[in-house]
Amino acid sequence: MSQLFSSLSFGPLSLSNRIVIAPMCQYSADEGLATDWHTIHLGQLAQSGAGLLIIEATAVSPRARISWADLGLWDDDTEAALAKVLASVRRWSAMPIGVQLAHAGRKASTARPWEGGGAIAPGQAHGWQVLAPSAVPFKEGDPTPEALDAAGIDAVVEDFVAAAKRAVRLGLELIELHAAHGYLLHQFLSPLSNQRNDQYGGSLENRMRLLLRVFDAVRAVVPGNVALGVRISATDWVDGGWDVAQSIVLAKALEARGNDFLHVSSGGLDPRQQIPVAAGYQVPQAAAIKAEIDTPVIAVGLITEPAHAESILVEGEADAVGIARGILYDPRWPWHAAAALGAQVSASPQYLRCEPHALRGLFKPVAQG
Repeated sequence: MSQLFSSLSFGPLSLSNRIVIAPMCQYSADEGLATDWHTIHLGQLAQSGAGLLIIEATAVSPRARISWADLGLWDDDTEAALAKVLASVRRWSAMPIGVQLAHAGRKASTARPWEGGGAIAPGQAHGWQVLAPSAVPFKEGDPTPEALDAAGIDAVVEDFVAAAKRAVRLGLELIELHAAHGYLLHQFLSPLSNQRNDQYGGSLENRMRLLLRVFDAVRAVVPGNVALGVRISATDWVDGGWDVAQSIVLAKALEARGNDFLHVSSGGLDPRQQIPVAAGYQVPQAAAIKAEIDTPVIAVGLITEPAHAESILVEGEADAVGIARGILYDPRWPWHAAAALGAQVSASPQYLRCEPHALRGLFKPVAQG
């Protein structure tokens, strides 16, 4: 039996297979409100046959957005807009859906990627004052961030909690806290961006404090039937930065607090990063962390071939595989993976007649709401 198409649980959430659609920013919201684009985008991904769909980085406050066009979940209006999208998607798909809650920190207030993606200074159109652990910009020439004080840190924690409560009300089955890719929680973790001398800076224990505090606060308000996990960058790919050894310490601390899964990515914190990009280039970091914990681990990063995804699981390097850009390119990637691995995959009845004659039995019909 294919390991990729075997079942898996993230705490209370049972998945029919181990293909996770990783969060992918769309930069298509209207002042944080989900739009028709999200209905189209999430709707097609929900027909893919994957085991889980995680909605893109969703800002916990307006200042937490990466760009002015980011999705948000910070008030009744943003909650209602996302509820409308989810209602449409769920009518036609039973795929579990989660959300990634995020704060961009010093990497906020940017243009959309296809418009250059550069930082936008406060006072300019679509710009605002960004926040960070220390007054150190992401790269030279960027606006200087405002270092968070104690009250600001408290507000960040409260924003994550409030957004998590909204996610629960929306019926989302999983919440992922975004502590990767150089965004705020990652900025506190890395000594390259965190130059504080208070209880949130300096030692590894102190640098982990904010993420663990956010996790504990969200864990306290999320009911037992909703999975809660964390996405991390396992390394900054810069000497003297965050690395796998520190990630293992963090993973153990999260596990002790009831973490349901760990999503292992890398990089994004420092422009000096030297990333050896190749197929599965982040899998060794996931494997190193998995060897030290019992928490299910998701590996992600240029995993594009079904045989490669299968081998990662068979060799015990991860428990699930995250697909991101690959599934944007091929929205039926799970179908093709099942065909290649001799497995079955869920498909809506409207699509059953496209099952190839040579692959009879590939599709498992699914009920619709």
